[in-house]
Amino acid sequence: MAIFAYRGRNTQGALIEGNIEAANAGAAATRLSNDGVIPLAIEEQAEKIFGGGDSAFDRLFKRKVDLPDLIMFSRQMYSLSRAGVPILRAFVNLADSAANPELGKILRIVSDDLASGQNLATAMAKHETIFSSFYVSMVHVGENTGRLDIVFMQLADHLERDLETRKRIASAFRYPTFVLIAISVAIAIINIMVIPAFAKIFASFHTQLPWATRVLLGTSHFFVTYWPLLSVAIIAGAFSWRRYIATEKGRLFWDSKKLRIPMIGDIVHRALLGRFARTFATMSRAGVPLTTALNVISRVVDNAFVGEKVRGMSVGIERGESITRNAAATNMFSPLVLQMLAVGEETGAIDELLDEVADFYDREVDYDLKRLSDRIEPIMIMFVGALVLILALGVFLPMWDMASAARGGG
Repeated sequence: MAIFAYRGRNTQGALIEGNIEAANAGAAATRLSNDGVIPLAIEEQAEKIFGGGDSAFDRLFKRKVDLPDLIMFSRQMYSLSRAGVPILRAFVNLADSAANPELGKILRIVSDDLASGQNLATAMAKHETIFSSFYVSMVHVGENTGRLDIVFMQLADHLERDLETRKRIASAFRYPTFVLIAISVAIAIINIMVIPAFAKIFASFHTQLPWATRVLLGTSHFFVTYWPLLSVAIIAGAFSWRRYIATEKGRLFWDSKKLRIPMIGDIVHRALLGRFARTFATMSRAGVPLTTALNVISRVVDNAFVGEKVRGMSVGIERGESITRNAAATNMFSPLVLQMLAVGEETGAIDELLDEVADFYDREVDYDLKRLSDRIEPIMIMFVGALVLILALGVFLPMWDMASAARGGG
């Protein structure tokens, strides 16, 4: 996006001047004409470091377009499309009233592309960080079938369910994450500040210390002596790990391992399969071909391992095999789900049965999330108890020995 200074005349013939944001001079002229301004001169302004367009300052502090913004936009588009408002006018109005400036900027670019003759799906596809392949494919089907209002309603409903699932998962993991952070901070403080104070006292005993005390002193000495190297190693390891999982091979490896994490992996797996089924049902109901739908889902399912399995299903269907047979070959679905898919293929109501599958997985995820805290809490208590026991033995055993020796000597 660039900033253009313009001079023009309004419908009353008065001379007006100002700035307008657009992708190019032609798009700026189109926007001015739509607003009832006859452009006389349009000149692009130089980008500034602080302010205007996609400046360095804006890129650093701009607000992301998140899922709630996209849900609200989809709801608004459904209402405007249902009311018969032309798409171009709807985008212009939403761009001017968008609560998120970044979304407003993207909608202005899309409206400029629409004004230049592009269709909506093509204009949206240029902004893949905002509109996913799934979103664009649904809009494409809506344009071709003349059911854009229905498509936007389905998109809003789908995104709302997806957001609700993410919130439930994040809420379930909040407690164990907080406990682990608190334990880590406590261990660091004890090793760096508390144990060294006791080490001076223990050094004056001139006797063999208990094993628990020696472990504490050795661990504390390691932390205090090598904490700079340890910090560098942790930062370098985290950076290297992020670089590795950003690669195709690394992401495939990590996404497959995430599904095998005790207690957590099964919940993540079920949530992913629920998202797959819900997305597949939505695209099937909208009339997207099966192979196209599966290829799109493989890119938006948010797990490279599951995405690879879904692409395998697409290849099998292209060979003429049934959905149920390909789903069974992935080893991802339970026999009950496979039976429901088979019934859906036989009756021609695959979208309805996929919705049932998604509801089935959502119920299981809800149940597992409610039990997650109950299952993790005993493990946390045992871990904290073991830590407290080692600290107590390490600190108090030497003192107890010295007190016993003093009483015996007396």
